[in-house]
Amino acid sequence: MPEHVHLTPLHRISVTDAAAWHRVVAASMTHDLPGVPPPTPGQIHAQLTKPGLDSHQLTWLAGGPDGAAVGVGTIRLFTAPGREHLAELQLHVDPAHRRRGTGSLLLSAVVAACRTEGRRSLIVEVAADSPGEAFCERWGLRRALTLSHLRLRLDQLDETWIGETSEATRPGYRLAGWTGTVPDDLAEAFAAAKTAMNDMPVGDLDYGTLHWDADRVRAMAKVLADRGDTLLTLAAVHDDGAMAGYTEIVLPQGTPPQALQYDTAVVPAHRGHGLGLWVKAAMVRRLRAEYPGVAEIETDNAEDNVHMLAVNQRLGFRPYRRTHEYQLDLPTV
Repeated sequence: MPEHVHLTPLHRISVTDAAAWHRVVAASMTHDLPGVPPPTPGQIHAQLTKPGLDSHQLTWLAGGPDGAAVGVGTIRLFTAPGREHLAELQLHVDPAHRRRGTGSLLLSAVVAACRTEGRRSLIVEVAADSPGEAFCERWGLRRALTLSHLRLRLDQLDETWIGETSEATRPGYRLAGWTGTVPDDLAEAFAAAKTAMNDMPVGDLDYGTLHWDADRVRAMAKVLADRGDTLLTLAAVHDDGAMAGYTEIVLPQGTPPQALQYDTAVVPAHRGHGLGLWVKAAMVRRLRAEYPGVAEIETDNAEDNVHMLAVNQRLGFRPYRRTHEYQLDLPTV
């Protein structure tokens, strides 16, 4: 155990706790991910205090000899059917206090909590070639998935593909778009399309499966709204009323210059018609028209998701870093 470091489980997050948490995360990310902006204090506070969908969190703060925070850890425990076995970890240690056992102390607490909660899989995402990789391997986590992170600069677009947003290029389909919660008349169709994400490549992760219904898609939109984020969705709707595909963009609170790509999916029965490219191109055009302050979009794809990587590269996304998903397999009783 590290000397003079103590762990405090946080059952209620105060403003002071969130500020300490932010200082540790910002220091950690600035050291390990230069060029990647850390979350703002407001975003950290929202992440810690607003409940996630079908999940709850356990959090710990590691304090140094003077009481200042030197490390933080949280696990998200999923509760939806098909994912009750899963926990997702975030762990950061201030670079000035590393190699003193703080990270190991936090992870020991996390693993003990996972066993108490009956979880068999603990997953964490770390930057490629970062200290996090060596830490994971030392603790016996196995690399299960590699992600390529890409950016699209909206001021450097190849204008030749803007025509992809013309509805005439996709006979039998129309575009539907909304902000926030899906309209009632599209909710069931949207839920069915969301369930199609279950076949996305996840490497060797024991990620489970999700079933979406109208209530769940509404609840997801509310989670984001409660955090102060803006959710934009564009969908391809077939003439028979089925939703063939969709793409989602999230603007973190405050409408920063970077938008985050969330899900993009095409239902298996409608693949092969270029719908993924169509809806994503239309979303870019929507962003430029409605949110001119957004300068870029960030996304990530599994490296074996060759189809979506090809779509993103066609739009002009360019890779700029890689991360790895590690998994710790825990014995079940």
